[in-house]
Amino acid sequence: MPLEDAIFEKGLPSNADAERFVLGSILIDDAQFLQVAGILDPEDFSLEKHRKIFHRMMALNDRGERIDRVTLANELMKAGQLEAVDGVGYLVSLDDGLPQIANLDSYIRIVKSKALLRRIILTSQRTIDRCISGDEEPDSILASAGDEILKLGEARGSTGLSSPAEIIEGYEGGLNAFLDPSKRIQGVSTGFQKLDEKTGGIRPGELIILAARPAMGKTALALNLAYHVAAVVKKPTAIFSLEMSKESLLTRLLCAAARVDSQKFRAGFLNANERRQLQVAAAELTEAPLFIDDTASTNLMDIHAKLRRLKAEHGLGLVVVDYLQLMSSKGRVESRVQEVSALSRGLKLLSKELEVPVLALSQLSRAPETRQGDHRPQLSDLRESGSIEQDADIVCFIFREEVYKPDRTDLKGLAELIIAKQRNGPTGKVNLVFLHSLTKFENRLGDLDEDGPSGE
Repeated sequence: MPLEDAIFEKGLPSNADAERFVLGSILIDDAQFLQVAGILDPEDFSLEKHRKIFHRMMALNDRGERIDRVTLANELMKAGQLEAVDGVGYLVSLDDGLPQIANLDSYIRIVKSKALLRRIILTSQRTIDRCISGDEEPDSILASAGDEILKLGEARGSTGLSSPAEIIEGYEGGLNAFLDPSKRIQGVSTGFQKLDEKTGGIRPGELIILAARPAMGKTALALNLAYHVAAVVKKPTAIFSLEMSKESLLTRLLCAAARVDSQKFRAGFLNANERRQLQVAAAELTEAPLFIDDTASTNLMDIHAKLRRLKAEHGLGLVVVDYLQLMSSKGRVESRVQEVSALSRGLKLLSKELEVPVLALSQLSRAPETRQGDHRPQLSDLRESGSIEQDADIVCFIFREEVYKPDRTDLKGLAELIIAKQRNGPTGKVNLVFLHSLTKFENRLGDLDEDGPSGE
């Protein structure tokens, strides 16, 4: 069944008058075309003749020609479509009933809104048809449907430009809050004082990449951050682990919070004081808004769906993904580099849509080991990097020189967090301490002020 027939037979959302007024406004003043074309596509029109007319308007504009009734009719005639749009008479009627002071913005919004509703309905219908046919696995249908809905959401969010006045008006607290640093929306504290000073905390909509060679402590640092945001700042935090089980992650979190040797915990050699410390830490963790998912085959669409539900029910302060190279995307990809690039882009879009900082862990290539002298990582060392560096707002590397020089006792426990990229701030180095027995990073004593790190 043709789309136009389906629209009217099934009563799908449409507004032919709004579509007519949009096209009529362009014929009255073709300077309006760019405003319309920046938001609407030909497929946004419900009537086939309106889609043909808009296509011909686009062709005229591409050639730099004026758009009016005469040039449009000629263009349609050359394409053999003039009769298909009901002739010159219909072009003349496009502005019939159009108010003297046209409200083009409203007409465009109506057309776009109806088009989006139709796409949601048609996407849902395709999903129903696939379910009824029974030819595909439910997981495949879910992932594909989620991908289509996410793309619809991206299309909706990319249609408007905002003036400075609109941005300030929409800012929480208005102009005074926007100009007053003490009232501006602050980033979430990481628990590491020098890192907070350099970044201002991690902010909604940011993609933070934390990368390191194996055994440097990527997961440990990510868990430290997650624990601080959930248990200290009290913001809901989601951890997606594609490598470790939720029991192993909880064990690490408990031992680090209770300051109990994780090896002793696993072996069962705990004294009464250590057991008491673990009980206190467990009580704090059970009260914290912390959520862990250890599904090994998690993909971007699964994460998106789970986070939308979590945000609706509890809110959302931080998302941790451990780690990027273990994720997979649905569908065919030409190369692993392209797949990882698509995943990093997807995580960035997710962070913007859900307005939450996303901390994604990433592998590094073996290049640091092959370098002579200084083994500190560089941006070029990001494994299967593709667009990771480009998409990320912040890229941090963990470097512990003791891993390369185990005989140097003076290096034991010393760690560096290297901020190699920060879109809105300085790069540099943050010195930390790594406690091996607790698999935990901490501030160096000299970096703490009298009050310690702030909660938020």
